[in-house]
Amino acid sequence: MARSESTVSDPDSVPDSVPDSAAVAVPGDARRIGRAARVALLVAVVLFGGPLATLLSGRAAAGTDWRSASHRSAGLAPDPATTPEAVVQVYAGRAFGWRGAFADHTWLAAKPAGGDRYTRYEVIGWYAGGGRSVVSVSDRRAPDAEWYGSPPRLVRALRGPAAEAVIARLPAAVDSYPHATVYRAWPGPNSNTFVAHLGRALPELRLALPPTAIGKDFVPLGRMLGATPSHTGIQWSVWGVIGVAAGIEEGLEVNLLGLVTGVAVAPPAVKLPGWGTLPGNG
Repeated sequence: MARSESTVSDPDSVPDSVPDSAAVAVPGDARRIGRAARVALLVAVVLFGGPLATLLSGRAAAGTDWRSASHRSAGLAPDPATTPEAVVQVYAGRAFGWRGAFADHTWLAAKPAGGDRYTRYEVIGWYAGGGRSVVSVSDRRAPDAEWYGSPPRLVRALRGPAAEAVIARLPAAVDSYPHATVYRAWPGPNSNTFVAHLGRALPELRLALPPTAIGKDFVPLGRMLGATPSHTGIQWSVWGVIGVAAGIEEGLEVNLLGLVTGVAVAPPAVKLPGWGTLPGNG
């Protein structure tokens, strides 16, 4: 019987090199993974660096007891006794507790010509439940009261005829709010959704809310494309979770997970999640 040929390969027959496609496959994958990791890290820093800095700087009143938190006037609203003209003001104050590292609570205050007091228009989250309305229209609290210890910031102010035009249409705008019995802190509808709705319903207000007003971009899925609250630009938003807006008042804003990054035009500023505008007061 003939002896079978050995199956052991000749070492000299082994190729000098591995084919190029195999040689670059692993390093190429590693580079792609590295780039993806760097992008993910950059996104995380942009989205959460601001809230962390806000929390560490003490700008958010974390750890405050709501029962003893201050609601004193900040002295920003004109005194009705010496201001006979109509006044409309929009305020923002850091949300209560750790949420203040991410978001503001906003509201509108108005006084008609000759009026002796202001009325506040806002959404109060803990009113929700049992089909009750979360919309509060009240004159019991100062128009510029601290929001549970957080000092308010003036976002928009109108006086005289411009304020009268807004006040005349304000009741109808409040009544047309479509989420009066629904409240979700994230992504909305919440207090900022309500004030943004007033802006959309009242073009005369020309209202651009701060980037920290999480929920301002919440719109029904059937209205993903439309005007910005200031009526000076256009906005695309998917349930307030992702979107982009561009306008004269808003500048350019990119929304990811409700956290807004962008740039303002007038005055020039950078918009950062959690922190707000830089430079600026948030």
